[in-house]
Amino acid sequence: MTILGTKLHPPRRRPTLVGRPRLEAATSRSAHSALTLVSAPAGFGKTTLVADRWGEGPSTAWLSLDRGDDDLVRFWTYVVAALATAAPDLSDDATGLLGAPGTPIEAVVATLINDLETVASEVVLVLDDYHVIEQVEIHDSVAFLFEHLPVQVRVVIATRSDPPLPLAAMRARGELLEIRAADLRFTADEAASYLNGAMDLALGADDIEVLGARTEGWIAALQLAALSLQGGRDPTAFIAEFAGDDRFILDYLADEVLERQTPEIRRFLLETSILSRLTGPLCGAVTGLDGAKATLDGLDRANLFVVPLDDRRTWYRYHHLFGDVLRARLVDEDPGRVPELHRRASDWYAAHDEPHEAIAHALAGGRFDRAAALIERTAPAMQRARQEAVLRRWLEALPREVYADRPVLTVFLVGARMATGEATGCDELLDRAEARLIRSDPPLVESEVERRRLPAMVAVHRAGLALLAGDLDGTVRHARRVLDLASDDDPLQRGAGSALLGLAHWSRGDLDTARQRYVESVACFEAGRFLPDVMGCSIALADIQTTQGRLHDAQRTFASALRHTADEPGLRGAADMHVGLSLLALERDDLVAAAQHLDASAELGEHRGLPQHPYRWRVAAALLHHAHGDDDAALELLTEAERLYDTDYSPRVRPVSAITTRVRIARGDVAAGERWAAAHGLSATDEPTYLRELEHITLARLLLARGTIDAAEEAVGLLGRLLTAAEQGDRGGSSIEILVLLAVAHRAAGRRDEAVGPMEVALARAEPEGYVRTFLDAGSGAIDVLRSLDGTSGRRAARLLAGATSAVTPARRRSAGPDELSEREVDVLRLLRSDLSGPDIARELHVSLNTLRTHTRHIYTKLGATNRREAVSRAASLGL
Repeated sequence: MTILGTKLHPPRRRPTLVGRPRLEAATSRSAHSALTLVSAPAGFGKTTLVADRWGEGPSTAWLSLDRGDDDLVRFWTYVVAALATAAPDLSDDATGLLGAPGTPIEAVVATLINDLETVASEVVLVLDDYHVIEQVEIHDSVAFLFEHLPVQVRVVIATRSDPPLPLAAMRARGELLEIRAADLRFTADEAASYLNGAMDLALGADDIEVLGARTEGWIAALQLAALSLQGGRDPTAFIAEFAGDDRFILDYLADEVLERQTPEIRRFLLETSILSRLTGPLCGAVTGLDGAKATLDGLDRANLFVVPLDDRRTWYRYHHLFGDVLRARLVDEDPGRVPELHRRASDWYAAHDEPHEAIAHALAGGRFDRAAALIERTAPAMQRARQEAVLRRWLEALPREVYADRPVLTVFLVGARMATGEATGCDELLDRAEARLIRSDPPLVESEVERRRLPAMVAVHRAGLALLAGDLDGTVRHARRVLDLASDDDPLQRGAGSALLGLAHWSRGDLDTARQRYVESVACFEAGRFLPDVMGCSIALADIQTTQGRLHDAQRTFASALRHTADEPGLRGAADMHVGLSLLALERDDLVAAAQHLDASAELGEHRGLPQHPYRWRVAAALLHHAHGDDDAALELLTEAERLYDTDYSPRVRPVSAITTRVRIARGDVAAGERWAAAHGLSATDEPTYLRELEHITLARLLLARGTIDAAEEAVGLLGRLLTAAEQGDRGGSSIEILVLLAVAHRAAGRRDEAVGPMEVALARAEPEGYVRTFLDAGSGAIDVLRSLDGTSGRRAARLLAGATSAVTPARRRSAGPDELSEREVDVLRLLRSDLSGPDIARELHVSLNTLRTHTRHIYTKLGATNRREAVSRAASLGL
């Protein structure tokens, strides 16, 4: 995305600026506030105040927002670019993530926050005209920024209306400084200083008082009035006629200003009002007039509502209110001229490689065929940049008839809708695209490559729509068509087709076919070097292998995918490979390795993970805490995981709610388990299905936790049916867990002899793959059965128990004590209790920031904490 440098420059300070000591005193308090909010209606001098107070400092990161920035990726791209002007050493990691499809925006913002944490000097981020932002996702991500804002960073927002940010909470915490319209209004003295000083009108005190009362200190109205009065007319008579609401006053004064201009200037003002930014060559192209640059300079010198956007006086914009009035006047006087002006602007922007502006003007001017061509050329790059929301807005603005002869554009519309969570009408659009392709006359296309790929792309979308609708037969049919249509030199399409087939078979419980398809998909993506797709499919493949009981294969899958990070250290998905390896180490009861992989994943950051990463990391961390005996920490993490639960397109076969219930049952909270089972409609008489297998196994644990013979008998019946289904579905991993619980259920029902057989089978299958936690987490009943075995099974049981971290799960391990923290870690922990930022702590201890992070990770691991607040709280409870 091209960054417009003019958006990152504050307006130049006016030499005629009126001194306002009371506002200077008010803004001086911003040094103690995370957010300074300058909120007032249009024309109250918000930008002028903010530019005067913060515009010239080297620590200021300025961003002038416009309507085009109401897009998640575009907004944060510009924010990062603005921050880089104030902090040149800022990492570009966040910018790189914005170009990675599917990256959660919280991961991007988290990366930016971590980078800002390393900036030694103060940074002030100014967001001017924030009211143009309407997308909820942008507001949510800005709120996330405020939740974790480093102490050396402050934000100033200038806006016409209060943004939907957590202002009340910030106000309560004393983190918010507010400057409102009442603060910005000119006082009588300030109005006099402006009118008689800056504008040199020599008005009497009575006239100033009346004009101040009529305008109520509204700066824009005073400025317009002053321009009208500069012509030498009787000020008392003019002011006496001055009445009406804001719109009336604005129109009236605009009439006065426009009428005093030469015909050439008046025409220039009206015709260039369609532009959001003004520069000489562009204005010349739109108006057809020579000397546009000199005209702009003259308007600037005359203080005629143009705002310079750079220090070289190359780019300008109109004052927003003045621009509004000019556009309204243009439409009133010469509406037929407007489309031609937009056409000229569009052509100029297209010739200067600014497709966003070119498309916007083509749409505004009703040149829909031209807009369609520009959009079709730009769409692939927009999709790669994750700007589907903007792309969809453009596409939806086109009349339906434009799509009749543009099948490529039609399919882009389908993709944009699906990417933004809207599948309505997509099937019909795909029908139209396919029908147009088979006609004898050639369709309109901007890229022959995209036209050739179109049939396979249509099939990909149809497979995706079928999957969303739960139509697995349709998913398989269309995915097979993808493989039939995609050429051998198109590994992206072929990989997508294989992955969609894998998803369909996985959802059906046909894990062996699903595994084979994912192996093919990974090979295709590796051949084409589509490495993020390799990572995504590797997660699915390893999950399937784990369910099948193939832990060694799953280990190889994760390790193989992780190899690609040697060439691309920042590869997205690398963090997920470490989470997968952590879960495998946890099953083998290697808690040290499990923690190390979680640390490695956390070090890479959530931005190196795929959409499922936030919940998967928390589940793995929770299970590690559970293995260490800290169920409080485990449940806290699982609560977060439930909120973030997102399996992307994968089947929801391991719901977090079931994992949470297992932890609650293990700590003796049977009532919570009963509530969960009732809420999910689970019964011991249910017929097993693969998609609910984990829930039914959890239900069996709940039945055993009731502690009655009747409940144990119910568990035996349920587990028997589950075992049959798992064996038939080649789900060896599930079978091992079911067999262990079946042994426990027979023992609980008083049939100790019948408990031996299932446990021996489970041990024989589990030992080659290294299973341990499945046995330990089944409770003391499982341990008792293991200890009762003899012969070969007895030796296997002895080996399993000898290497276990705890032989009986109720004997929970404690958290770290004072003797387990090193002297340096105690020093770090002491400073974590303070208000010092990370860089400040590093400077205090005379260590690098990376060294500090290493100490902090070790403290978190030893205390069983996941963040700074939790570590400090746990340390206090332990008396550290």
